[in-house]
Amino acid sequence: MSLASVLDPMRAANRVAGKALFEWDILSPAGQPVLLTCGVSIAVDGMFSARAEGDVLLVIGGFNLERYAGKSFVASLQSCARHFSVVAGIESGCWLLARSGLVNGRTATAHWEELEDFALAFPDVSVRADRFVTDGKFWTSGGASPTFDMMLHMIRQRFGSAVALDVASIFVYDETHAATDAQPLVSLGRMEALDPALARAIRLMERTLDRPLSIVALALRAGQSQRKLEMRFAKALGISPAAYYLRLRLQAAHRLVGDTQLPVREIALRCGFDSLSSFSRAFKHLYGESPLKSRRGRQ
Repeated sequence: MSLASVLDPMRAANRVAGKALFEWDILSPAGQPVLLTCGVSIAVDGMFSARAEGDVLLVIGGFNLERYAGKSFVASLQSCARHFSVVAGIESGCWLLARSGLVNGRTATAHWEELEDFALAFPDVSVRADRFVTDGKFWTSGGASPTFDMMLHMIRQRFGSAVALDVASIFVYDETHAATDAQPLVSLGRMEALDPALARAIRLMERTLDRPLSIVALALRAGQSQRKLEMRFAKALGISPAAYYLRLRLQAAHRLVGDTQLPVREIALRCGFDSLSSFSRAFKHLYGESPLKSRRGRQ
């Protein structure tokens, strides 16, 4: 989706303008087709190298960056970045910009799943939880939808608001988010307007995964009684607040088990479990296997 969020707004801009506002090449580190994690193979126009030139360089990264973007790729990125007026890191592409040192002393964002680790890995980067960040010529976005917003921003900046509006309309897309809007852990959609008290409680859960509140304390901080909170969850989501809270914590743990090499004990602590045994039991109950077995299977 991040790739489509880059390419399709440019294609649509060409369509509404009736001429080629954008032309692009797709390059990969080795010049070979790229197999996405969903199994779709993407053809490319060539190999990325230090000789790459153009106006905008959009670096799109997903999982397993280390396998495909090693030292030579980072060196090429460092070398060719000066040839472009905009260099953007899309989703995990921000890690490549940071590894290259291009965003040292600058502000950047990453996907919300990786924000904490990104900030720890690159202390010289000012990390924000914004949907997308533009700091001079270096741009970063936190995922597919923020990337679409970022591309509309680029179109608006270069060709005017009318073209950007026409592009958004082609995709029946209501651009309701500002660049500085925070990336939510849970995409609540219309629930924010329909039941703001419920949304407020879920946002509190998001912010306290590592130090979970009691449901009584959660309800008080959300400005309602425990009974009211339980009724809201039952009506809107068909689940108790305690069960939903636990599921959020375990979903965060599941991502860390599969996508990082963090010790399981540290993952348990990050997700609000003081006991490794209670974490393993809860994890196995939801996912059908222990954290270690899940990690081995996904690797």
